[in-house]
Amino acid sequence: MQRQDRLPCADDAVQTLLPVPVERASGAARCHAACNIAGPEPMQPAVTGTDESRRAVAAATVGNVLEWYDFSVYAFFAATIGREFFPSEDPTASLLATFAVFGVGFVVRPLGGIVIGWMGDRYGRRPALVLTIMLMAAGTVAIGLLPTYAAIGTAAPALLVAARLLQGFSAGGEWGGSTAFMVEWAPTGRRGLYGSFQQMSVAAGLLLGSGIGALVATLLPPDALEAWGWRVPFLLGGVLGLLGQYMRRHVGETPAYEAAPAQGSSQADLPQPRSGWPPAARAFGFTIFWTVSYYVFLNYMPTFTRTQVGLSSQESLWANTIGLVALVVLIPLTGLLSDRFGRKPLLLASCGFFAVMTWPLMSLMLAHHAEFAMVVLIQLLFGVAIALFSGPGPAAIAEIFPTRGRSTWMSTSYALAVALFGGFAPFVATWLIATSGSPMSPSLYVIAAAVVSFLTIAAMPETARRPLS
Repeated sequence: MQRQDRLPCADDAVQTLLPVPVERASGAARCHAACNIAGPEPMQPAVTGTDESRRAVAAATVGNVLEWYDFSVYAFFAATIGREFFPSEDPTASLLATFAVFGVGFVVRPLGGIVIGWMGDRYGRRPALVLTIMLMAAGTVAIGLLPTYAAIGTAAPALLVAARLLQGFSAGGEWGGSTAFMVEWAPTGRRGLYGSFQQMSVAAGLLLGSGIGALVATLLPPDALEAWGWRVPFLLGGVLGLLGQYMRRHVGETPAYEAAPAQGSSQADLPQPRSGWPPAARAFGFTIFWTVSYYVFLNYMPTFTRTQVGLSSQESLWANTIGLVALVVLIPLTGLLSDRFGRKPLLLASCGFFAVMTWPLMSLMLAHHAEFAMVVLIQLLFGVAIALFSGPGPAAIAEIFPTRGRSTWMSTSYALAVALFGGFAPFVATWLIATSGSPMSPSLYVIAAAVVSFLTIAAMPETARRPLS
């Protein structure tokens, strides 16, 4: 049995979150591990581009695709779910209730980040990632099997909320765990590329959900879609989840994680430790624009183009799917570019684009009412701009934290920003339009988020060529 030490150190409030086994660390290093903070930045072992590293990242990528397919497919059937679980004479009220439940899934993400992130730092990245995909699949299948309001009354939306809470808890630990896993498996000088597979797989999960949603909406007549067709993507998510779980069980632990305890045990007299909160605050500000852009332009956009621009359900989903294809293709390229030219130039360019161009592009979309080609062109532009951030983003945020605390701190700070600003972005956008009467109002939310993250990133150091600590 391993017992846990609780050592006095600089940040006593943090140490209970990450106790460390006595036999894996000693002396001042135990203080650093318990506080989840970094002393000097030790060199992590160099990872070469071996078959093992490629297999590990491929397995994590596939699992991440399936995880985010499960989580996102809810948004693509928001209107149908609203009618089935929140019947109302006012379609806007029904849609608001549906997006509120979508946002509820994000409320527990910080808790999932803390609990599952702690597991990832304490017991390894792999077991934490196996747990997240099991929980996500369970929540997704539950939604697909739930009886509607017409069958069981108010119990139906209550059960829907419970399923979304389970999904949100899982997603809170998934993002930080998978990001740490991929970045820590990266060969020297390739953290941007390897980390980009995390965001590529998130976008691919959204793409899979949007594509299957578009396919179901195209193949089924409207009455069949309303009656039972909307359930098919959720039930399929359970099958895909089992595949992802199998793949994750058969990958190894990251070299950086396995080496961290041995390095810590050899460091005897380290300087006064730094608190983990300032890096977490930077990661929080870093994430605000990232999450708002994702959930406005990749999750909410099908609803916006249908209700405000005049596209059909099929057209809105296909336009979103085309934009996601561009995003999936470009993310690895921008990740690779960040390894050569640095993270900050690409990150700042993305924030600047949205701060300046969101309003005119949204105006152009509305001016060309019901024009599918114009919507596709604009969503492609947004997809390219998001790729500038999403390629270098995982490596940049992972490089903020030391290995022994990376999973917990990164998961928690990212999940908190997503819960506050991203998860409720579709609700905020719908509410802003209903309150102001202007379909342009959501663009102000995006612009404000872009400015905040631009200022945060501008104050951060460039980390592309620094070793992981």
